[in-house]
Amino acid sequence: MILNLNQLDKIIDKLYSLTKDKNIVVLLRGTLASGKTTLVKHFINYLGFDDKVTSPTFSIQSVYSNNIYHYDVYNKTLDEFIALGLLEEFEKDGIHFVEWGDKKLETILKDYGFEVIVININKNTENENESREYIIES
Repeated sequence: MILNLNQLDKIIDKLYSLTKDKNIVVLLRGTLASGKTTLVKHFINYLGFDDKVTSPTFSIQSVYSNNIYHYDVYNKTLDEFIALGLLEEFEKDGIHFVEWGDKKLETILKDYGFEVIVININKNTENENESREYIIES
């Protein structure tokens, strides 16, 4: 699905239908500035909340309204992630968005029985309208 910022509701509608009333982990993959944090912000706004959403690059985790958790593991190895106790955080009820969640993390989460969705976000370089390609794997 190729969308620009004004069309994000289309991907948010789909994401909401996949996550509604579930305890779930959403791994967000994409290059720097591909729109991972923007997607989380639009999702929270879609739910009617006006939380200030920023990438938790240095804090590693942010908690928002309605049991929405947001992690950024860009500078963390899987071992560091586990040592910090963040794996246990996924046991909390809610939706857990993880920026930079790699295949190893995906495998461990699934092995532990967590439901996981992966969203790959790719910058569309064919035009200049700031569009992105969103690919959901569930």
